[in-house]
Amino acid sequence: MTKESQTFGKVAVLLGGTSAERDVSLKSGQAVLDALVSAGVDAHAFDVKEKAIQLLLAERFDRAFIILHGRGGEDGTIQGALDLLGVPYTGSGVLGSALAMDKIKTKQVWQALGLPTAHYLTVKRETYHPSHCEALIAELGDCIMVKPAQEGSSIGMSKVSSVTELKDALALAFQFDEHVLLEQFITGKEYTVAVLNGKALPSIRMQTPHEFYDYSAKYQSNSTEYHCPSDLSIEEEHKIAELAISAFNALDASGWGRVDFMQDRNGSFYLLEANTVPGMTEKSLVPMAAKVAGLTFSQLSLAILATSERA
Repeated sequence: MTKESQTFGKVAVLLGGTSAERDVSLKSGQAVLDALVSAGVDAHAFDVKEKAIQLLLAERFDRAFIILHGRGGEDGTIQGALDLLGVPYTGSGVLGSALAMDKIKTKQVWQALGLPTAHYLTVKRETYHPSHCEALIAELGDCIMVKPAQEGSSIGMSKVSSVTELKDALALAFQFDEHVLLEQFITGKEYTVAVLNGKALPSIRMQTPHEFYDYSAKYQSNSTEYHCPSDLSIEEEHKIAELAISAFNALDASGWGRVDFMQDRNGSFYLLEANTVPGMTEKSLVPMAAKVAGLTFSQLSLAILATSERA
């Protein structure tokens, strides 16, 4: 046990929750809990689906490690509740969490600041009609990503290239959200950059035989390849790192997170989305990048826990 571990006091690892990403959160939370306990931190699992958040005070917790993915945990909701309770927590605050969770708002902020992101349109369930699909394809081209505005882990997402596929994809996406993002597909390589305490970790290139880096490719497939260090030149690595920090800061995100990119065939980078509570499972990207940067999983978990000091 280190002196640093003792200074954190009693820590609640907030996991589980009620979002579509509950299963991933439980796995991430258990991995973080094990790492903190092994480092000498007085850490305990706290499933917000099973226990009222107010019990943090009754059970005398000093701070919270948020590892809740998706709605209710990554969208500013739990952050606001913790602010009201006066319990310090890891990662971004209310505004940064809410902005990053909403893919449409994220794109609007980046676009307003002149940061590179693919051409997009938004569709609302209340005003949508299947007859609109032909015009949407004409506007965005014959390869489109369809994304529910506020879901993570690629849940409800589809890659489409016809009017019929777009109709089906929108029907699926509307099961998860009333607002859907339609994004012009960028053909090229996919990268992600983890951010920790204002610094970018080494980029990772993801390669999958799937149509895109979907839920299965992320959490279930053994065919997904991860390249870290990636194949970027020193100049490109510097550029993508700067873009990641700029994009993260633009959303008022802080502490730790991840920014996803596509690089087109001309070498230009395009921002996809930001994650303020990324996965921390054995297949997750932030631990992978941290390892290349010289941080063990335990050291990474402690560094993330330390971001709660700003609250």
